[in-house]
Amino acid sequence: MKWHRQIALAGALIALGGCAGQSPLAGSGAAPPPATAFVLSPGDKIKVATFGEEKLSGDFEVSPAGTIAFPLIGEVNAAGLRTEELSKVIEAQLGDGYLLEPQVSVQVANFRPIYILGEVNKPGEYPYAQGLTIRGAVAKADGFTYRANEKRVFLKRAGEPGEQEYPMTADFAVLPGDTIRFGERYF
Repeated sequence: MKWHRQIALAGALIALGGCAGQSPLAGSGAAPPPATAFVLSPGDKIKVATFGEEKLSGDFEVSPAGTIAFPLIGEVNAAGLRTEELSKVIEAQLGDGYLLEPQVSVQVANFRPIYILGEVNKPGEYPYAQGLTIRGAVAKADGFTYRANEKRVFLKRAGEPGEQEYPMTADFAVLPGDTIRFGERYF
């Protein structure tokens, strides 16, 4: 009679193993993603300063279309560019009939937020901070819950189609717009 219970328990455990929840679209224990250079994306807020031209300086937000509306020159594509590249684009367009040798500086005023989900004590939206790592993200969310799987993390980079699974043995950089999810462990 005792072996019937053991077989029933084993069957139940196997059945529960199939209820693992959301699985990543790609990757399984892949190497940590490389820390790429920051590029502008929709939702980033930038500060543009044009030397000697206060009316051509100010705060702008990258629109959902990936552009900023800049005085005199209109819509400027910003998404996918680094801040240095955007300043060169604006300088070139201002220099094309508007100003002599314009000097433009672009800085990020506010980064897109990050999202920390799953088995953390305070899941939600958090402001991005430069130098933030996966372990820092756990700390921002007040640590793991008691049922968190502390051995793996699911990461979706902004603009990528799905999340990838990474081991928690590697501490890697978080980028603006990232969605980080910590799954639950079973037993």
